[in-house]
Amino acid sequence: MMRRLPSALALLLLASCGLRPLYDGGTGSPAAAALRSVQVGPIPGQSGWLVRNKLVDRLGQAGQENATYRLDVTLDDNITSFGLRRDQAATQERRTLRARYQLVNMSNGMVVLDATAGSDASVDIVSSEYATVAAEQTALEQLADEVADQIVARLAIYGTRTAPAK
Repeated sequence: MMRRLPSALALLLLASCGLRPLYDGGTGSPAAAALRSVQVGPIPGQSGWLVRNKLVDRLGQAGQENATYRLDVTLDDNITSFGLRRDQAATQERRTLRARYQLVNMSNGMVVLDATAGSDASVDIVSSEYATVAAEQTALEQLADEVADQIVARLAIYGTRTAPAK
């Protein structure tokens, strides 16, 4: 009996804290509605193309004519070599993808959310140049996934916090 009391007390405290799932209500949730109302602007470069496509995939009906918001994204894709050998040749690279994004209300042009997202990955430099380039490309694709996930999660939180009360 005494063992169950702390567990029951913890459940009561957790239930009373107001914590709710982000997508509570499924496709009718404030988060899902906010994500559907976002149009993704063009993002230059290969990394921009990857991130934009991943954002459009995750936002659902993005790009619609009646969008409430426009998402403007600026990327910084950087590769830094390190791990030098005696002959000064690098043995590893760190690929970093950072995004500054702004959510713009299209009715008045006001920026309602200004934030950043980013991630990095390590790439081994091997004797085959093709293998190194392929590893860099794979790292970029994974980084684009991570950055898009971070942006969508932040947009969903924004949509939940700014949704009108029921």
